[in-house]
Amino acid sequence: MKISYNWIKQFIKTDWDANKTGDLLTDLGLEIEGIEKYQSVKGGLEGVVIGEVLTCIQHPNADRLKVTTVDIGTDTPLHIVCGAPNVAAGQKVPVATIGTVLYAEEGEAWTIKKGKIRGEVSEGMICAEDELGLGKSHEGIMVLDSSITAGTLASDIFDIENDLVFEIGLTPNRADAMSHFGVARDLKAGLLQHEVNLELITPSVSAFHLDNRSLKIDVDVRDKQRSPRYCGLTISGLKVEDSPTWLKHRLRAIGLAPINNVVDATNYVLHDLGQPLHAFDANKVSGNKVIVKTLPSGTKFVTLDEIERELHEDDLMICDGNEKPMCIAGVFGGIHSGVTEETTSIFLESAYFDPISIRKTAKRHGLNTDASFRFERGIDPNITEYALKRAALLIIEIAGGEIASDVIDEYPVKIEDFQVRLSFDNAKNLIGEEIPREIIKSILASLDIKVNNVTETGLGLTVPAYRNDVQREADIIEEILRVYGYNNIGTTEKLNASISNSSKFEDYKLQNIVGNQLVSQGFYEIMVNSLTSAAYVDLSNKLKAEHNVEMLNPLSQDLGVMRQSMLFGGMEAIAHNINRRQTNLKFFEFGKTYHNYNDAREEHKHLSVFVTGNKSSERWNVANQPSDFFYLKGAITSLLKRLGINRFNESATTSDLFSEGLNLKLGKINLVDFGLIKKSILKSFDISQDVLYADINWDNVIEICERNDIKFKGIPKYPEVKRDFALLLDEAVSFESILKIAKQTEKQLLKNVNLFDVYQGKNLPIGKKSYAVSFTLQDEHKTLTDKQIDKIMKKLQGNFEKQLGAELR
Repeated sequence: MKISYNWIKQFIKTDWDANKTGDLLTDLGLEIEGIEKYQSVKGGLEGVVIGEVLTCIQHPNADRLKVTTVDIGTDTPLHIVCGAPNVAAGQKVPVATIGTVLYAEEGEAWTIKKGKIRGEVSEGMICAEDELGLGKSHEGIMVLDSSITAGTLASDIFDIENDLVFEIGLTPNRADAMSHFGVARDLKAGLLQHEVNLELITPSVSAFHLDNRSLKIDVDVRDKQRSPRYCGLTISGLKVEDSPTWLKHRLRAIGLAPINNVVDATNYVLHDLGQPLHAFDANKVSGNKVIVKTLPSGTKFVTLDEIERELHEDDLMICDGNEKPMCIAGVFGGIHSGVTEETTSIFLESAYFDPISIRKTAKRHGLNTDASFRFERGIDPNITEYALKRAALLIIEIAGGEIASDVIDEYPVKIEDFQVRLSFDNAKNLIGEEIPREIIKSILASLDIKVNNVTETGLGLTVPAYRNDVQREADIIEEILRVYGYNNIGTTEKLNASISNSSKFEDYKLQNIVGNQLVSQGFYEIMVNSLTSAAYVDLSNKLKAEHNVEMLNPLSQDLGVMRQSMLFGGMEAIAHNINRRQTNLKFFEFGKTYHNYNDAREEHKHLSVFVTGNKSSERWNVANQPSDFFYLKGAITSLLKRLGINRFNESATTSDLFSEGLNLKLGKINLVDFGLIKKSILKSFDISQDVLYADINWDNVIEICERNDIKFKGIPKYPEVKRDFALLLDEAVSFESILKIAKQTEKQLLKNVNLFDVYQGKNLPIGKKSYAVSFTLQDEHKTLTDKQIDKIMKKLQGNFEKQLGAELR
């Protein structure tokens, strides 16, 4: 949120430096993320002075140039070559001196330098209004009033606005600070703690009066729950045109583009007091009646951005006498009822709408306007009429016209202030030290919190309705503390520490072990939003829409449900990187999935791993090697072994996310599914390259690690022996079958089985393949003899031949 310092000074006459003020606002909870310099004319006309043209003669080498001497109040006149057709001796003109930086209309900077033009020295530039940013004309130089003294700074002649603009990172609870008046109110409270007591100036509306009753527009609020308060009046005889310069400066300083004097006045009051307003062309309000109601679901309505929207049955609408919609209440106006250049009379609306209703409507339609931003957080219901009068007076001041109706104020049930009891002991316990009671009462008074009664133990307080974030004792204590100053709370010199006895299998410890291993292998950790699109469940038959955990108030349709799978957020991250030409990617993420099973909601921890592109970046001494299934399998199995999970069963995955893949289990406990993502899923994310994905059930991994007994044994004293087989097998036989038979054949001495070569093709029978397999044997208590080794190998050979139909090559 942008806040103009000049604007704040209309409410509180402080002379503090902007940086010092920014620090104080940050201490008060209004974090200043940056301070920008605003100038109504870029550069602020720095280096531009008023000069008097002493002489003006024809350039000896150019028909369209003149050579002038110009007095700018220095001892020596400047020689300036000028191409303007209207330059003449005796004129007072703006002169950009050497070193001055001017800005083109597009914002590009250029510097005035001393040089020669067609052989004649030029020591500056006589400027046209577009060159200074004072207008758009380039027909000739600006000729100024002859009474201006040469050497006067141009910034002293022209109406240049110089301002400093605070960028405030406003937290959602601070609805009271969504205006310049609200920020000034907080600033006054903060300054009071620095012994600076300044008056908070409230704009007066005492000049408001009824001129006539020539244009009456009735108001019928039919939905009082969604519209607790609705005010309005009419103004006739106004003229819609450009806003005055001062108003344009105010709006441009905070990033708003001026539109016309009526709309700009409503925007000004919105940012001035925090009360959104809306102006309707009174001639377009059919039946001279405004009806506040909801409309049937599916009703079509065209908003100001010329988009036709389909209304929801809960959208509060401002309708005319024929019950035709004119505006989405508190969110966005309609294209057919707004103020135009032909408008001569308006109906001006100021209301308090239910925050929840406005928030839901804005989210449903994907709209985020200045008005909805404030309504959905909760504005002050007690300034509705005051802000209406303030806006009406401003419109009459800058657009003319008369108040042509009484103020209508539909406010059947007053929104009450909050009653809170503060205990001094509780305040001391929460804050950590005792703040003097008089200071507490002073702080509360500066925040418009009324002290009703005082006892030895505490205070009875009335909190204004606009502070909807202060309804509990703890909230009151927080208010006291932020104004008193967190930095003013002392700290003890005593350092207390405790040592906790925690398991080495704590979740975060295992995550650090695995994360470090993956990072060492070139993976990057990602963090993906747990909110996702409900449409993703359609990409898998195993994901059901009825199992979605839905958001009651989704930020958008793409963030409407909690994720049931870790896959799709990771795919979004991969697509984002590939679109930016980062194609070699290795990601991992620790996270949760969320499920709604028969109204019992469950959360499951997962570790997801993604691999796509080449194994490593391109280098001169290493050929590009694309990541494949076995690369991912190696990363997953090494990860499990690092956690002490050395035994697991392999089988084909049943997940329909993969075109091919494996499932690893330990007994009946599922550990991981991994493989190659299906093409249809890749297509949904516009990804054309293969993506490998592993979904590790982290809950099960933690459970297995906790019950694993770690056993230590010495390094064997006796050597291991390796023997190889070249087996001719049917194509359908897998290495897993060989491994299983080998372990069943020799359970004691067989330590490892490794497949080190696969061959298919020439010199082999059709339908056959050759596996080169090594077997590692070792006896931990003695050296193996050739006789023992041969016996084991013959036994292995016999079982392979019998069970697999294998032949030795």
